[in-house]
Amino acid sequence: MSETATIESLIFGSREINYELSYQDRKTLGIRVYPDCKVRVIAPLDTTEEKLKTKLREKAPWIIKQQLEFLSYHPLTPPRKYINGETHLYLGRQYKLRIEKADTNDVKLYRGTLLVLKKDNFTAENLLSEWYREKASVHFEETLKKIIPLFARYKIDLPELQVRQMSTRWGSCTPKGKVILNPELIKAPKGSIEYVIIHELCHLVHHNHTRAFYDLQETIMPDWKKWKERLEMTLV
Repeated sequence: MSETATIESLIFGSREINYELSYQDRKTLGIRVYPDCKVRVIAPLDTTEEKLKTKLREKAPWIIKQQLEFLSYHPLTPPRKYINGETHLYLGRQYKLRIEKADTNDVKLYRGTLLVLKKDNFTAENLLSEWYREKASVHFEETLKKIIPLFARYKIDLPELQVRQMSTRWGSCTPKGKVILNPELIKAPKGSIEYVIIHELCHLVHHNHTRAFYDLQETIMPDWKKWKERLEMTLV
């Protein structure tokens, strides 16, 4: 935040939009919405308060749309306590957690149960987290290889895939074409995982959420809205 920045707010309908406002020597008003839903406004030095508010009201629907878009990727699963009987998700299905002491560490799915076998000096949380990450790496890589041929006409090479914990996103991609996925996504249904991967691959063709971007996403996955909703409904 610059030294001259202030936090302001705008009421639009039933919503309150909070934004960071700063002034710079520029000709146009700049508005950015970040993945954490924060809004930054950079205005020309000679902008009047009335002109600023008018412009922001015009852009309010777009700002809200961007915030909702980012929110749809925010992992919202509540903290787990890692106790027996607690439910945990894997590929969209609920499994009851069972923790047992053992001579070796292991995690396995068995008849609707997520069984964690652990030594005394290990925690179920760490073992399960490592298991999820391993499963995520394998499943995401297989899914990516299955989906990439759908983008053949766009000459996209198989991107490097990285599994990385992210607090506010399910997935992202870098300007150099690396696809980054949150290991928590392995808890979502397979179709939802495919949706997130397709979404990121579409960004390698169209970098912003333009009409062309959504047209491409619709072409590759006509039922993407269903899987987006499943993702939002499952991981809450």
